[in-house]
Amino acid sequence: MILHCDCNSFYASVELLEHPELQGRPVAVGRDDGSRHGVVLAKNEAAKKFGVKTAETIWQAKRKCPDLILLPPHHEKYRAMSARINRIYGEYTDLVEPFSVDESWLDVTGSLHLFASSGGELADLLRARVKRELGITISVGVSFNKVFAKLGSDYKKPDATTLIPREKVAEILWPLPVENMLFVGSAAAARLRGMGIGTIGALAAADEQLLIEALGKLGATLHAYAAGQDDAPVRRQDEAEPVKSVGNGLTFRRNLVGPEDVRVGVGYLADEVAARLRRHGLKCTALQVNIKDPALKTISRQKQLETETDLARELTEAAMALVTANWDLRQPIRAITVTALGLTDEAAPRQISLFGEPGQDPRHRRRARLEQTLDGLRDRFGPDAVAAAGVLGSDLGLMENKARARPQRAEKDGPDPKAGQE
Repeated sequence: MILHCDCNSFYASVELLEHPELQGRPVAVGRDDGSRHGVVLAKNEAAKKFGVKTAETIWQAKRKCPDLILLPPHHEKYRAMSARINRIYGEYTDLVEPFSVDESWLDVTGSLHLFASSGGELADLLRARVKRELGITISVGVSFNKVFAKLGSDYKKPDATTLIPREKVAEILWPLPVENMLFVGSAAAARLRGMGIGTIGALAAADEQLLIEALGKLGATLHAYAAGQDDAPVRRQDEAEPVKSVGNGLTFRRNLVGPEDVRVGVGYLADEVAARLRRHGLKCTALQVNIKDPALKTISRQKQLETETDLARELTEAAMALVTANWDLRQPIRAITVTALGLTDEAAPRQISLFGEPGQDPRHRRRARLEQTLDGLRDRFGPDAVAAAGVLGSDLGLMENKARARPQRAEKDGPDPKAGQE
């Protein structure tokens, strides 16, 4: 018996607790700094009726809703409220797994009988209690696995309970658009629709091998999910989810044009990714680069690395190789994301080259010591204590970005396609 509890319009709901006079008026959370970085992090139901969407630019949102009220984000408040909500969940089961700041799975299989006669009854109890004690509404999906419980909480909002027992899956879930399935992003949805797969039911009925050929491992995962074969356990809150990828992306102050611009931007991002890898004690065996142009069209390319690494210089060279092989550097670039994939701990066995281990190369060792020294300086004096000369001399706003406080995270409208990603 799995519950998925999802707070409705969470950021906006928390902000409106301190602004009751704005209840019923269109409200969005975000910071309009006059640049193209300003995006809607969350919106309330009133703003949603005007078509305002999470993650769209603020100027687009205001064009749809001229009377939109913009409130600045306070992420410390959202984390504090999330902790309070999860403490309530924890009174009903010790198996509470946060999926994001506003979503959690609860496995109540062993404790349900202590509080209610059914999963639906317990869901209603939780909804009423969170609303009464904290002023936040939640939607709850109740099902026999995590994926279907998540689809249940998305099925009806706000402040609703949706039951999805085994015998109702075909009736409730299979007619839904394939985009509603967890981990089906726009690219995967387009590929599936090109195969004639437009619903979750069609995904469940599809040939698994064809899905694997089209989507790789994701194809097998999605087929199992749609067929109700997800058996992933709900983890305790103190069980950290293993890091599956480490990425860093940025929309630059101006478009990047030419190899020098691109190398500065890629080098900055690779430096951040490498530092996070070392912080986790991990190395990557593959790299992915996403490139977005001024028209917001995005391409994504990845490659296997010759050997695992956690060094910024090696990540920079690999990323530049991907960019130059797949992009005309005379064309402007609005944003880039560099993501380390295929993570492994530093003790993992490595294939030995005929020319010796990379770690035995004195230049490699010197570079590793240098980057570890930079880590120490940044830990001691702050993230902007040391930077490459190209970063310091650029007009891309990179040091301003480095000096910002915790990055602004948009509240999710739907499933997070990068669960487990730092």
